[in-house]
Amino acid sequence: MAIAIIPEKSVTVNPLKQSQALGASLAFLGLKGTMPLFHGSQGCTAFAKVVLVRHFREAIPLATTAMTEVTTILGGEENVEQAILTLVEKVQPEIIGLCTTGLTETRGDDMEMFLKDIRERHPELNHLAIIFAPTPDFKGALQDGFAVAVESIVKEIPKAGGIKPEQITILAGSALTPGDVQEIREIVTAFGLEPIFVPDLGASLDGHLEDGYTPITASGTTLKQLRSLGSSAFTLALGESMLGAAKILEDRFGTSYQVFRDLTGLEPVDQFLQKLSLLSGNPVPEKYRRQRRQLQDAMLDTHFYFSSKGVSLALEPDLLWTMVGFLQSMGAEIHNAVTTTRSPLLEHLPIQNVTIGDLEDFEKLAIGSDLLIGNSNLNTISKRLSIPLYRLGIPIYDRLGNGLFTKVGYRGTIELLFGMGNLFIEHEESTMMNQWSSVISQK
Repeated sequence: MAIAIIPEKSVTVNPLKQSQALGASLAFLGLKGTMPLFHGSQGCTAFAKVVLVRHFREAIPLATTAMTEVTTILGGEENVEQAILTLVEKVQPEIIGLCTTGLTETRGDDMEMFLKDIRERHPELNHLAIIFAPTPDFKGALQDGFAVAVESIVKEIPKAGGIKPEQITILAGSALTPGDVQEIREIVTAFGLEPIFVPDLGASLDGHLEDGYTPITASGTTLKQLRSLGSSAFTLALGESMLGAAKILEDRFGTSYQVFRDLTGLEPVDQFLQKLSLLSGNPVPEKYRRQRRQLQDAMLDTHFYFSSKGVSLALEPDLLWTMVGFLQSMGAEIHNAVTTTRSPLLEHLPIQNVTIGDLEDFEKLAIGSDLLIGNSNLNTISKRLSIPLYRLGIPIYDRLGNGLFTKVGYRGTIELLFGMGNLFIEHEESTMMNQWSSVISQK
């Protein structure tokens, strides 16, 4: 049982967390034909766009209501209306994901009333799905905004229908990369099931070339698929943050659910495959039995490098839970953990304490570690402390292939093992060379 510690200081220094609005926009980017729309100043949208473009190295569609000093004082309904009408005229989206920002949340704009009034004045918008996600960036973090967006999606879009035994809903949390989603899809379909991912980042942000340019998302979960969620026989919630959305589907349609907090490591993947076997009535395919044996061999090959190593982590709660369990299963010790926001997971972490703080806190706590795990903003800390960094989370702007990186399933776990293991080997060799150089220079 971990104790959550919140440092007593008046300002955040070198922030770790990303905003709720960025998390919500990421979730909306997993829906086909969508334009995320930030209700706030242009700077709010520009910042989120830069983070996502640098991380995925893809064109990211984002729009803004472009609030100014005057409209902020007088009210933003006209800006919201004009932004929606302009998007419908120029890019013709099927879905608009409307996210608030700190500016408009502080002012207290009644967004639900705004949307109701706008629809009354413009009946031509009746065909358009407008999903509202309240995401003030003065509280919470990326994971919270992502979860709010998914909850808004499943609350607004799906309709009741006859149950399809082979169809299941998969709520894919913010800790999953597009590559993770693709791996999970491959695993689920191998059992003869038909998954609908909400959201489907594996289709939209996996780094593929389209036939032509489109100003909205070209791939992802379709509006038709979203409307059919009420027909799913079961819901798999991947990440504790998806629990709220799973409960909404249960309340609306009576769909049973199960939460899988992580899909990395031997035991979590075993449990996931066992559940898929029960849902489908089919045995685990031989392909995954072989991958399991490959993972066991990889664990034998690498456990010497992980044993008793001290690791410090700076991650969102869902991702932190996954990495703590994975590292401890390999014999590593959690030196320190820093996260971004409160979560029910934190008190259940099998470590002494976890800090809800920033990178200044992390740097002080990480001294003496053998490995750091976090996003690219930890790179300068890694250099100052001379501790290797394994990049994970958002943003990662100094490495390629973030969209296809995989850490789930047997195959993804193997990728993690070798990636971290190679860092341990490289650091040990570098340390030995430095020691030998020091000895030689003294002679």
